[in-house]
Amino acid sequence: MVPAFSGVAFLAGLICGWSGAEILALVLFWIGLLLGASTFTPGAIRKLFKGKLSISLLMTISAVGAVILGYVEEAAALAFLYSIAEALEDKAMDRARGGLRALLKLVPETATVRRDGASVEIAAKDLTVGQIMLVRPGERIATDGIVRSGRSSLDTSAITGESIPVEVEPGDAVSAGAINTAGALEVQVSAAGTDNSLTTIVELVEQAQAEKGDRARLADRIARPLVPGVLILAALVALIGSLFGDPELWITRALVVLVAASPCALAISVPLTVVAAIGAASKFGVIIKSGAAFERFGAIRYVAVDKTGTLTRNQPAVTAVLTADGVTERQALEWAAALEQHSTHPLAAAITAAAPGVPAALDVTEQAGHGIEGTVDGARITVGSPRWLDAESLGSQVTSLEEQGMTVVIVHRGGASVAAIGVRDELRPEVPEVVRTLAAQGAGVTMLTGDNARTARALAAQAGIGDVRAELRPEDKAAAIGELSQAGSVAMIGDGINDAPALAAADIGIAMGATGSDAAIESADVAFTGHDLRLIPRAFDHARRGRRIINQNIILSLLIITALLPLALFGVLGLAAVVLVHEIAEVIVILNGLRAARTRNGVS
Repeated sequence: MVPAFSGVAFLAGLICGWSGAEILALVLFWIGLLLGASTFTPGAIRKLFKGKLSISLLMTISAVGAVILGYVEEAAALAFLYSIAEALEDKAMDRARGGLRALLKLVPETATVRRDGASVEIAAKDLTVGQIMLVRPGERIATDGIVRSGRSSLDTSAITGESIPVEVEPGDAVSAGAINTAGALEVQVSAAGTDNSLTTIVELVEQAQAEKGDRARLADRIARPLVPGVLILAALVALIGSLFGDPELWITRALVVLVAASPCALAISVPLTVVAAIGAASKFGVIIKSGAAFERFGAIRYVAVDKTGTLTRNQPAVTAVLTADGVTERQALEWAAALEQHSTHPLAAAITAAAPGVPAALDVTEQAGHGIEGTVDGARITVGSPRWLDAESLGSQVTSLEEQGMTVVIVHRGGASVAAIGVRDELRPEVPEVVRTLAAQGAGVTMLTGDNARTARALAAQAGIGDVRAELRPEDKAAAIGELSQAGSVAMIGDGINDAPALAAADIGIAMGATGSDAAIESADVAFTGHDLRLIPRAFDHARRGRRIINQNIILSLLIITALLPLALFGVLGLAAVVLVHEIAEVIVILNGLRAARTRNGVS
């Protein structure tokens, strides 16, 4: 609102000036100047006290110089235009990321512990190392621990993004936030309730965001040498000129030099170009959260991609059925589906989807962490993990399916192995094309995943990705990003909570889809509203085009400053002429910047 009021006052001042009301016009120009300057001058001064020089400081000095020379109207114009540029950027791009800690809601407020032979409910934050937690089916695990008794399946999708549950038994480690889907577990606490894997993720993300927040905008990096150089030049002009000539003349010229060196076109065109480009990106489903992020986006050289939910559909499906002699694939699926209708396991959902409409089995019993058993058409059918049921003659083929990245369940009929069903979270169909396009754009692709190495390598081979890093924890993913960034700017693409530290650590973090975890979306710089991975090369192309336009405007702005400085120094141009040149340049770079808003035939 303040920049708008500044503009209203400035325009009213122009109207009053044209109508002959000079005093009122001057008052309105002062109002417009002070309102516009209030949006950037305080920040420039605060940065100066911290030893940071910015474009805002040079704009402030230029406005002050214009006022000293009696050109209040020109100073008001500078303040208004720059305040509008800043306001546009703030309004269109910068978003609060206060939702990060929402992921801690994955930890229940209370936990049940064994104490003196009895079950006692305590606050989750009061859990200490060594206590024994009782985790019933359907409950979330309150903190990290080791299973001491019981077998079950854990849904870790909210934490790791992996859609297929993890089978656990005594001795296995479990993480805070995972959901116990089957049998009751006794878990020995290995991390305090306030210092577990989820709190570590929060700390990693906040640390990475703080480090990224210190990275200067492109315009401010230019300002670092420009501002002190201009100030020193102006001081030398005033001092040396006064020693050998008329002090008033040379001090005036020094002030004109300050205004001539004002990067007006740069200060206005870069934010405007960024706003235009970000607006255009949003039209094809790419939300860019800040101007600094957009500027970095155009310089990406490596792309790190999460597997589950990003490269894959995050919807496990039956992809292979092996059968013994005399058994058809259809029979095997129907027997398994008759049992799996009684289970909420994601693998069960995939099997029942492959054989819909099958009557449910009778006398069904389920053994947590193993499998399920029941009667179908008078025969006893058992479906379960190869760790529980012997694959018998299908053993070597089962191994082959597992090497292809599938999770396999064995089907027994009457106590004998009759089938093996392979389930896998399938690759999105557009992935190989996207990887090839990124390679053609000069971007390397790396897969980062918490899944097992065998599954990761199988899917990477299908996708055409050569660099695969598997079985990674959240901190491992962030470390991998740090390693990749040593060779060039890195973008990380993911959608799970375990991706959040890597998303924050990367030069550009990209959250896939509106259904991604809040932590991923909050810690990312860019969010895709859909899951079509073809947005990735399109977004890169758009960002690189925008960066080229920004570079054009920067070069033009610096050339104008270079040309104006000697003309101002030797008195060829006065302040009015200098301001006029700046305003013409501003129109040119603004028109050039608006080209970033154009998209043509689905390509930016």
